[in-house]
Amino acid sequence: MCTLHPEEEAHLVAMASVGPRSRTPSPRPFFNSSNALPRSLFDISWDDVLIPQVAIYLSLKDLFNLRCCSRTAQRFVEAALEKRVELHLSGNNTSNIDVGFRVLARCCRRLEVLHLACCRWLTDELLLPLLANNKKRLCAVNLNECINITALSLQPIIVECKELRMLKLSKCQWLTTGAVDALTLHQSKLVEFDISYCGAIGERCLIIFFRKLNKLTVLSLANTPSVTDQVLIQIGNYCRELEHINLIGCAAISDYGVHALSVHCPRLRTLLIRRCPRITERSLAPLRQRRLYIDRPQQDVGHNAYNLNDFYPSDFLVY
Repeated sequence: MCTLHPEEEAHLVAMASVGPRSRTPSPRPFFNSSNALPRSLFDISWDDVLIPQVAIYLSLKDLFNLRCCSRTAQRFVEAALEKRVELHLSGNNTSNIDVGFRVLARCCRRLEVLHLACCRWLTDELLLPLLANNKKRLCAVNLNECINITALSLQPIIVECKELRMLKLSKCQWLTTGAVDALTLHQSKLVEFDISYCGAIGERCLIIFFRKLNKLTVLSLANTPSVTDQVLIQIGNYCRELEHINLIGCAAISDYGVHALSVHCPRLRTLLIRRCPRITERSLAPLRQRRLYIDRPQQDVGHNAYNLNDFYPSDFLVY
């Protein structure tokens, strides 16, 4: 028979004397059903964590790759696209991008900035559903060199995008005088506007346009044949907040129009007038004194003096 040591015997007696209610309860497991660790990435809160803290750092390519992983991943990506505020696809002409764009048009609901310049695949059929779902929030739209859409796509932008601040339509030969007239009627908050290389717009249309849109700060009219001195005078009279203007290749303008900008646009900081043969240092010299950026190097004007009266001959027509 085994003999216990006196100290061991005393310990056993003490243990036996402890009642069941006085025993120390065994610790509860730290992780239970309510606070267990997530089993997968998608168990983390989408609205509070994954979308605002993770999805915003993923490119569209990353999101579409993730979308292919599972049905849960597809739902997550579509939820992230629904809250996306910017869409940048300018110059993206990869194969099958039109298929991906249909997904974007269906899922995106809160876009504020839309850049689709030089997208040769873009058509009215693809663009109109996207505009229909985001027309209330859009404030910047870039459709430069989108040659396969028509003025039909401009209708929801002109009529229903009440927060529009920037519109770029360079080299859009489908832009007509009627579309610009509608823009004049429905939009008044534009601050940046680009209609470079748009030859179908008439002079009279532009004159009326600039009388209404007087909040412009950035304006590009490069290589637009209908831009004349009369148009520049209207810009000077009404667009007093103008800071940057591109007049490259506007061969019809002269010192008269540039002088109107010089006098009436005190905030002007950039003037681009290359390939404008009728513009001389007589109108540029006062602007150079204001330290504007002018893309034409200064020329020696010799003994020619600058005279304000030279800019307004008696027969000059002012609308």
